[in-house]
Amino acid sequence: MSDSNRNAPSLDAFWMPFTANRQFKAAPRMLVAAEGMHYTADDGRRVLDGTAGLWCVNAGHGRRSIADAAAHQLASLDFAPTFQMGHPIAFDFAERLAAMAPGGPEAGLDRVFLTNSGSESVDTALKIALAYQRAIGQGTRTRLIGRERGYHGVGFGGISVGGIVSNRRAFPTLPGIDHLRHTHDPARNAFAKGQPEHGAELAEDLERLVALHGAETIAACIVEPVAGSTGVLIPPRGYLERLREICTRHGILLIFDEVITGFGRLGAPFATDFFGVVPDLVTTAKGITNGTVPMGAVFAKRAVHDALMQGPEGIELFHGYTYSGHPLACAAGLATLDIYAKEGLLTRGAELAEDWAGAMHDLRGRAHVSDIRTIGLVAGIELTPRPDAPGKRAYEVFTDCFRRGLLIRVTGDIIALSPPLIVEREQIREMAEIVGAAIDRVG
Repeated sequence: MSDSNRNAPSLDAFWMPFTANRQFKAAPRMLVAAEGMHYTADDGRRVLDGTAGLWCVNAGHGRRSIADAAAHQLASLDFAPTFQMGHPIAFDFAERLAAMAPGGPEAGLDRVFLTNSGSESVDTALKIALAYQRAIGQGTRTRLIGRERGYHGVGFGGISVGGIVSNRRAFPTLPGIDHLRHTHDPARNAFAKGQPEHGAELAEDLERLVALHGAETIAACIVEPVAGSTGVLIPPRGYLERLREICTRHGILLIFDEVITGFGRLGAPFATDFFGVVPDLVTTAKGITNGTVPMGAVFAKRAVHDALMQGPEGIELFHGYTYSGHPLACAAGLATLDIYAKEGLLTRGAELAEDWAGAMHDLRGRAHVSDIRTIGLVAGIELTPRPDAPGKRAYEVFTDCFRRGLLIRVTGDIIALSPPLIVEREQIREMAEIVGAAIDRVG
């Protein structure tokens, strides 16, 4: 087969996820290589990565040490089961994760269940919460609370507690689910840098649901500390603290979905550390292997874990995946953690946060920019929708940026930016310039 044929595959067979397939295949955008902060498109152009792949390539692309670790692992042990068996690297990786667990040693989130994705981590955490409540004699606690505009993956548990209507309308959801209101309040909090000032009282929605359903029926409440997939929704000051207080008061487990915020995105190892609020369970994925191999993890408080280790010996939690603790993923994960530690990447976002916020907020005042919000190395730039075509304005900005060498992400009419943590200040300015020029052209 010639190189030209190899570089121009048939597009028919692959049913693409979360993609307008017919639209994409009529005008495909193909990436064929990556290194550092850049992709290479199939026409040879360098494309600056403004999204860390899909919120996951936190250490930048083409890391040789990760590739070498993965190759060595494949050559020595390609696969081994973790059902009633074990292999050392899974325990090594879990130990490394426990040592850097969200909230530090005093938080006690040092028991780690390995998964293969954020969706699996969420469903795992929900199951652990239900199993925990039953183990402590609270079997009536079966209700799960999510939040509007929350994204928790695409398993049936995740779409049920999630609050994105398009993810839910075509599928049945689990019974016994309710939702808090979202915290997005542009009328009071527009153009916020960091946490907005108004909205902590929205946490009292959980008290309303307790009054409606009874605390004895509620097992857990799950929220993203910063909601990414619905447009970078940042928690108001005091909101997470009040949510923690209400959960503690009523015996409800609090779950933080840190699939996006974990591993340095906010300028701290986890959002748990950044906000100083400790949940009972934390879901992670994405940056855990720098996006190189699918993997996720759930951090559980030791008290939650230990509650299931009581009674007769036997399988304590009837749950798991064939690839939980896959040797290749563990090897990639260990190499990734080494890079984070050696280069200080888990806190580098704090050093760049002011430059990042300044560059992004300089876009204020451009036509159709209705809001900008930033925290750590994340930005959401909200555009006024066209009356007859919601979402089209941002999509045109997306395609314009790609043509001019920048990959961004859009959801509805919101542009989301989340670059690899190795980003340099001049690259931040370059991103802002390209986005600004695209907004001008599209507007």
